[in-house]
Amino acid sequence: MEKTNDYTRRQFLNKMQQASIAAMGASVSSLPFLSACTNQKTRKSTADAVILLWMAGGMSHTETFDPKQYTPFEKGMESKKVISTFKSIPTALDGISFSEGLENIAGIIDKGTLIRSYRAADLGHILHTRHQYHWHTCYEPPQSVQPPHIGAWIAKELGPKNPVIPPFIDIGQRFTVGEAEELKAFHSAGFLGSEFGPFIIPEPDRGLASVSPPKGMNLNRFESRNKLYKELVKNSPFENHGSNYQKESLIRSMEKAYELLKSPAAQAFDLSKEPKEIYDKYNTGRFGLGCLQARRLVENGARFISVTTEYVPFFGWDTHENGHTRLRDMKAQIDQPIAQLIKDLEERGLLDSTLVILASEFSRDMLVEGRPGQTVKDQVKVPDNIDNLKQYGMHRHFTDGCSLLMWGGGIKSGYVHGETADERPFKAITKPVVIDEIHQSIYHALGIPPETNYEIEKRPFYTTPDGEGKIIKEIFV
Repeated sequence: MEKTNDYTRRQFLNKMQQASIAAMGASVSSLPFLSACTNQKTRKSTADAVILLWMAGGMSHTETFDPKQYTPFEKGMESKKVISTFKSIPTALDGISFSEGLENIAGIIDKGTLIRSYRAADLGHILHTRHQYHWHTCYEPPQSVQPPHIGAWIAKELGPKNPVIPPFIDIGQRFTVGEAEELKAFHSAGFLGSEFGPFIIPEPDRGLASVSPPKGMNLNRFESRNKLYKELVKNSPFENHGSNYQKESLIRSMEKAYELLKSPAAQAFDLSKEPKEIYDKYNTGRFGLGCLQARRLVENGARFISVTTEYVPFFGWDTHENGHTRLRDMKAQIDQPIAQLIKDLEERGLLDSTLVILASEFSRDMLVEGRPGQTVKDQVKVPDNIDNLKQYGMHRHFTDGCSLLMWGGGIKSGYVHGETADERPFKAITKPVVIDEIHQSIYHALGIPPETNYEIEKRPFYTTPDGEGKIIKEIFV
């Protein structure tokens, strides 16, 4: 892909729509040919499930898990003096600080690993959905075929733990807001087929409704419509539903969804079943309840669950203004439920086998856009002097140093990997980590071989580009 500073959202969307169409027709009439490896694991797995806690919108590392010098707000202060707008607080690890507002996660970081040296990719013009696409698929957009989401790879390679519970579940992202089509581009199983795609739960407190027939429709009526739709798919022209393999995969996904409707296992999606005292500990809003939903689904056999704070342009972690006040609110949404999730998994004996990851597409800085020495368009005007609280906080996209947290699933307890500079630019200066290594480390924990690939368009398509992703050995026990 040629990298330019003129790459627009519309160009990205058009390219991804073309790639999605190509993905539907990329495979032949049977399962894509598995080449270069078998499903035999190369090592004993340390995890059998994954929970991804996605901080959508660009979580600033210097305002969260890698705080620097605190610079309190003063009217008229120079923008270049703004480093961290929150005070540092101690954590359960000696000598390691987080920023104010993350006291609960600070108390359980000794149970996991803190990576402070993740470097997001240089994709030219910085767009949230492009970087999120790259993080979730490990491939830079666009591609000639649609790469599967990491959750789809895991669902395909490991299969369901519970035959009724969808192996890949996405909680919290609506597709009726913001850059909906761009987000859909990577919420996909790509060439692997619909049966391995995400089961979407936009509103976690309405999870049971997601696995119930439409209002006013009983199961018998739903079953008759389901049969009719399957016949339409089976007999439709190629161009409408892709190859025979894609059609068969779509039908299998429909059959599995129907089985879930009839199964008692659907109650796993019903948060009203939780005791009030537990429910209240998670109830900081949609994200907090998503964490509770994730815990219930892991208990019931889900394989990969993503819980997002939701990407909506200029909301959440996407702090183009009100950086300080917005992050104060975001921390209040995530701090208690994430800590409670880790505690609950540990108490239930599930943390050792569940890999929990907290991540974001990139970080933020007051002044630097992208990474030092990179020529990219400044997307936020930052005044030389700050006149009001709306201008106080991290507003620009920063890709050269980001924080990422991991717990359970064979990950070390109380380990800190890498560091960033204490002076601007706050970039990774030791043990830099890139997305290929993150993905390959996740697959390693699950026992998925690094050479796993499928032959698509007469070339091998690996879980990481060219199968060259390296494991971060230091983070494992």
